[in-house]
Amino acid sequence: MIVIEKAGDGTLTSHSATPGGLATGNSLPMIVLVNVYSASTSEIVAGALQDTGRAKLLGETTEGKGTVQNWVRLSDKQGAVRETIARWLTPKGNTINKKGLTPDMVVKMTADDIKAKLDPQLDAAV
Repeated sequence: MIVIEKAGDGTLTSHSATPGGLATGNSLPMIVLVNVYSASTSEIVAGALQDTGRAKLLGETTEGKGTVQNWVRLSDKQGAVRETIARWLTPKGNTINKKGLTPDMVVKMTADDIKAKLDPQLDAAV
């Protein structure tokens, strides 16, 4: 399972990966680098890898964009409204929205690191 979609009425729909990938099981170690700019789909994938024990997350807490939204055109066709129709949950049922994912290993990247062209997150992952 990759993600659970929880509709406004409480209905849960799970979405699963297609079996048979190249990096399944623990065939090779995996670390996923995440930070505040990791949002939406990248959070869904990272959350699935973390919840299933397939990968460790390293970096900083993610953005927390975990909603499914639809655009509804106004009847006068002068605009549209975006409405939230569901929320994304990790395979273990944890919410992503407004919470984000907490990395297994917290490693921050500072403005000084960026200026010095250092990448402590990548270094820690290696």
